[in-house]
Amino acid sequence: MYASMRAFRERLGRGEVCLGASVSTVEPAVTEALGPCVDFLWIDLEHTTVSLESLQSHLIAARAAGTPAIVRVPGSEVWFMKRVLDTGAPGIVVPQVRTAEEVREVVAACRYPPSGRRGYGPRRAAAYGHSGNAEYLEAVERDLFLTVQIENVEALENLDAILAVPGLDSIFIGPYDLAFSMGLRGEVKDHRVREAMETIIAKARARGLPVGMGMGPEPEFALRAAAMGARWIQVGGDLSFMVQFAREMFGGIRKRLV
Repeated sequence: MYASMRAFRERLGRGEVCLGASVSTVEPAVTEALGPCVDFLWIDLEHTTVSLESLQSHLIAARAAGTPAIVRVPGSEVWFMKRVLDTGAPGIVVPQVRTAEEVREVVAACRYPPSGRRGYGPRRAAAYGHSGNAEYLEAVERDLFLTVQIENVEALENLDAILAVPGLDSIFIGPYDLAFSMGLRGEVKDHRVREAMETIIAKARARGLPVGMGMGPEPEFALRAAAMGARWIQVGGDLSFMVQFAREMFGGIRKRLV
């Protein structure tokens, strides 16, 4: 269940840059089709209509493709994170955290005792019982990829304390929300936003934590993120790929029809 995530974590440990795509539609064929193209899939439950039932189908498709799936939950509610993890998500991203105390609660909700307070009832995560308890617990403790998003000024102010929370595997920067919280609506290229992101990356890497970053289908932004030190980068996703390709293709045809 966690083999692809283990390989992903090993690649990050070697300092490789991993590129991924977001999934925002309910159709699992999207995950099956995109899986071989990317190093990871970002399944978004925060800004989409993807349900837990659809999530399970996406996770099955991602596993079939051998691609690690990282699920962004809507928030830090314990009951929801528990259900996502028990559905078999090998990685989880919690958005809009603000304090170290909130991050400690997230870690506690996602880790079994003694590292945390997660209740035991994994179902699919434990291969429906085909994995023994000891085997499952060893895998989930070793391979579960737990990260939080730094995307507001309050989290930036509390960054040192957040990074010191045990049990966190990575952090992820949300450039647009970070810019908004700084009073810069969508100005992700502003030098103040860039400086904030560079600070986040430098401090996280000093703690041994790889940093992720996400954006639309913008190759130049991805290259800049990698140059800053981001090591897992989400670049666009299913709907943006479709719209971008359709605009370019139909626009090109129309120009040639004139």
